[in-house]
Amino acid sequence: MMMLDENKLAKRKKLRQSIAFGILSTLSYSIIAILFIILSFIIYKGIGVINWNFISQMPEEGMTKGGIYPAIIGTLYLVGGSILFAFPIGVLAAIYMNEYVKDGIFKKIIKQMTNNLAGIPSIVFGLFGMSLFVNKLGFGDSILAGSLTLGLLALPVVIRTTEEALKAVDNTFRQASIGLGASKWETTSKIVLPIAFPNIITGLILSIGRVSGETAPILFTVAAYFLPKLPTSIFDQAMALPYHLYVISTSGTNIEESRPIAYGTALVLIIIVLIANLLANGLRKYFGNKVKMN
Repeated sequence: MMMLDENKLAKRKKLRQSIAFGILSTLSYSIIAILFIILSFIIYKGIGVINWNFISQMPEEGMTKGGIYPAIIGTLYLVGGSILFAFPIGVLAAIYMNEYVKDGIFKKIIKQMTNNLAGIPSIVFGLFGMSLFVNKLGFGDSILAGSLTLGLLALPVVIRTTEEALKAVDNTFRQASIGLGASKWETTSKIVLPIAFPNIITGLILSIGRVSGETAPILFTVAAYFLPKLPTSIFDQAMALPYHLYVISTSGTNIEESRPIAYGTALVLIIIVLIANLLANGLRKYFGNKVKMN
């Protein structure tokens, strides 16, 4: 009788496990299917307008004709500038928080504020960037103001991912280094940071994805409606793919004529983000292999 009950319990347990795995697998495949459908739709609608002229020419006739070259260059400037601002500051802030600040109320407050900062809508960052960088500091509508605003947007992501990467490093490495006479900074910079760096690159990847598609922050700080020329300094306005996509999709009288350009612009933006992520992943693998070799 006991054996029979045990067999029934084992079968029920196995059945519940199979159902749970089935639900999780279905959800996972559903997410992949949704992503595939979205990408397929954008590719189907936009591939027809993508050619060398579309990528390399200036826009014409209110952006309903011509290419998107200035928007591509402007997007690259903004993404690069925001990462140059957010990545080093975010990494250093995370190192300070994780390696130097002791557990307590102060650390909890800062972590909570960082989490809250990550949840603020992007349009609020845009208004803040306009108030501080554009008006107060006198940068005007410029690449510098837009990059700093996007950098603030990406900063919480970099901090949180870097903290998690540092926490994943086994404490025995820290203890062994300090036990051999190394200082706290030497241990952090030469032992902990190189081990954690491949995972820190994850924050870089997420940041690129976050800032590359934002429209609201650049709307208030840098984006130009129609600017068929390239910026010559960081204090110039610039076109950007997200804002370009928004304008040609919602403004003007020839919406139907410009809609293929909108899909093509969206596809180019996706490709740029994909290439940036692939490069960042390659960088992560490089540093990961370097850590393993050492």
